[in-house]
Amino acid sequence: MTQPKTSSSKNVWSANDLKNNPHEAADKAVRVEQMFTAIAHRYDFNNRVHSLWRDQAWRRKAVLLSLVKATDDVLDVACGTGDLTEAFAAAGANSVVGLDFTAKMLEIAKHKANKSKRRSVIPSYVQGDAMDLPFEDAKFDIVSIAFGIRNVTDPLKALAEFRRVLRPAGRLIILEFSQPSNPVLRFLNTLYCNHIMPFTATLLSGDRSGAYRYLPKSVATFADRNQLSVMMTDAGFTEIKQQAMTFGVCTGSLGFVKQ
Repeated sequence: MTQPKTSSSKNVWSANDLKNNPHEAADKAVRVEQMFTAIAHRYDFNNRVHSLWRDQAWRRKAVLLSLVKATDDVLDVACGTGDLTEAFAAAGANSVVGLDFTAKMLEIAKHKANKSKRRSVIPSYVQGDAMDLPFEDAKFDIVSIAFGIRNVTDPLKALAEFRRVLRPAGRLIILEFSQPSNPVLRFLNTLYCNHIMPFTATLLSGDRSGAYRYLPKSVATFADRNQLSVMMTDAGFTEIKQQAMTFGVCTGSLGFVKQ
């Protein structure tokens, strides 16, 4: 992949870059791939610490919301190191495929798949683009994406792809960060995400890419839960249901494909 002219692998997101909306960066896809390559080795550890060990519970809740059955074929997009992919496998889905843009993250996911003994189906992993899925129409019963839709260059195009590969009565489940409705909790969450987490996560990961400066900025400038619901409806999903988790710092959004 060609290196972007505006950033280096050591400093993908500078403070100057993040003065503006990072979703509008022309080379966003390249930057995101470089960023996740840089933090892959400490990604799971930082997720656990900075979610206060809630991130796995959010993923398990997403699996429950998706109404997974033993006959379901699942595609987990932007699967990263495979935590949600593994959760679907543990829940007894018929088959589970994880897809991600970043090879380094997939290496870790494949390692988990080889050593895990908690499920009957072994996930398979594919490198690919959420906006151009390498699958035929109507192949899956469930498509999931956890904390990844805002990292896609064109989320609407990705949502259309998710709709394309889902079968009739299929479900899309999206996990994404959100803001608590309670003003005190919202203030504390903003303080934590914008000031505490970027410092401690950067320190623990030894990251120099700017990934943990990008994270709060990417959340603040992305669609809120109501806007995401509209986007899902516009992409052809119906009966949108949303579940707030951990006082609203995370939201699961479920949409259905008409039978």
